[in-house]
Amino acid sequence: MTMTLETCYATMGADYNDVLGRLRSERLVQKFVLKFLDDKSFDLLCSSFAAGNYEDAFRASHTIKGMCQNLSFTKLMESSSELTESLRGGSPSPQSEELLRRVIDDYRMTADAIRAFESELGA
Repeated sequence: MTMTLETCYATMGADYNDVLGRLRSERLVQKFVLKFLDDKSFDLLCSSFAAGNYEDAFRASHTIKGMCQNLSFTKLMESSSELTESLRGGSPSPQSEELLRRVIDDYRMTADAIRAFESELGA
């Protein structure tokens, strides 16, 4: 099966029609989708959380949530939003670790879909 941008969105649980309606150009959507993996917020989230630096983890999670809102990455936006709220105030809630695991799973699914789309472009 060919991985189109629309298929990529479906694979990651995202809303292709929403982002296309907002950005108005598939080429523009593609440009920002491919740039998503260059952002270091996910690495910062994981390292900050592991180090107990919950303020930086909050900021990283908040950044991920914002990027996902702009790109209509629905599934990752929802999990990162929940994690952001659980870290608000600089300390974790009892659910924060479980929420981080969800964000990690959703991020990996999103990144894998983007990489598959990207490799299709280079094929």
